Amino acid sequence: MLDLRFIRENLDLVRNGAEAKGMVVDLDGLTALDEQRRKLIQEGESLKAKRNEVSAQIGKLKKEGGDPSRAIAEMEIVKERIQTIDQDLRYAEQKLDELLLTIPNVPHPSVPLGGTPADNKEVFRWGEPPVVDFPLKPHWELAEKLGIIDFARGAKVTGGGFPFYLGKGATLERALVNFFLEQAIQRGYKEISPPLVVNEDSARGTGQVPDKEDLMYVVERDQLYMIPTAEVPVTNLHRDELMAEKDLPIRYAAYTPCFRREAGSYGKDVRGLNRIHQFDKVELVKFVHPSTSYDELESLRQDAERLLQLLGLPYRTLLMCTGDMGFTQTKKYDLDVWAPGQQKWLEVSSCSNFEAFQARRMNLRFRPANGTKPEFVHTLNGSGLALPRVVAGLIEHYQTPEGKVIVPKALHPYTKFEVIG
Repeated sequence: MLDLRFIRENLDLVRNGAEAKGMVVDLDGLTALDEQRRKLIQEGESLKAKRNEVSAQIGKLKKEGGDPSRAIAEMEIVKERIQTIDQDLRYAEQKLDELLLTIPNVPHPSVPLGGTPADNKEVFRWGEPPVVDFPLKPHWELAEKLGIIDFARGAKVTGGGFPFYLGKGATLERALVNFFLEQAIQRGYKEISPPLVVNEDSARGTGQVPDKEDLMYVVERDQLYMIPTAEVPVTNLHRDELMAEKDLPIRYAAYTPCFRREAGSYGKDVRGLNRIHQFDKVELVKFVHPSTSYDELESLRQDAERLLQLLGLPYRTLLMCTGDMGFTQTKKYDLDVWAPGQQKWLEVSSCSNFEAFQARRMNLRFRPANGTKPEFVHTLNGSGLALPRVVAGLIEHYQTPEGKVIVPKALHPYTKFEVIG
């Protein structure tokens, strides 16, 4: 969340930032609560000082044989008022905290203004679509024919959006996970294996609550959330900790299944692997010094792009506009793979900088080496990569006239085969 003082001193910036993201915020209610809170604190401190003064007077009167009854009566009135103030202050602070959690992060000045995907800015493109003399098929047709993904039986066993990967399809999935992890480790990320469920504090820390509850599966009996991305447990790994400046940056890579309800998703855009409820993903997470966070965002984007280049998949990099960016981000890039069988772009990665937004929610700070007061770290994350649409892109890009699929050379050490079919 944003710092209350920052909001107080930059009301127009915060309001304009929320409007640019297409979000409505109650800044008037927040500032009124803030003013009430500060008045209550001021009055409470004044009355507590008076209480101490009256208590000293009572002690002096008793010692000198005087009548302290008037002073005692006065202190009772002060005491009751202090109790009322403390109660009102707790309520105001609770409501203030609730409102602060609804204020979105402010977009970075370099983010383009806009309200639709058409306003996103393409900043890079790599590779060329395949040139073939036969009709290209979508991945779901090829996968069914090759027997490597079974959507129908997945729907029977669980429901739509929970496919089975079979034979070489399952091996390809595992190969991609291992390839992505090993590449991340070579780039300086530390591999970790996090829990697949988190508590509400963790969901709140990264901004899933209160914002994206409808996207998550909830284990109501135990009050736990199934993770929509490894970002949630990995970023919360250091919640409520004070890091040393010398330990920054910290970089983690984590493979997990991810679970998303994707409520309201329907139509041709969700066919096959385009949008499913359970999927595998390797997530890259960074904890960095505030002075380097935007350089770290660029290197994070390059780490994700490099994977697509090694796989030989044409892609584009988009700088997301304000209205197509999330609640928590200050700046975000999306990487889209070209799926020639569908003649469309498929998002396979988002790389985001949150500055101190998540860290403030999690009370995650570092102590500067010069001994000044602790500061909040900056957090970043990116998909490196999400597998379903990568698999879709691979199948469609590397299909042959016979309906086979060529495996990219970078994956041969992991698959132990070069062709599917």
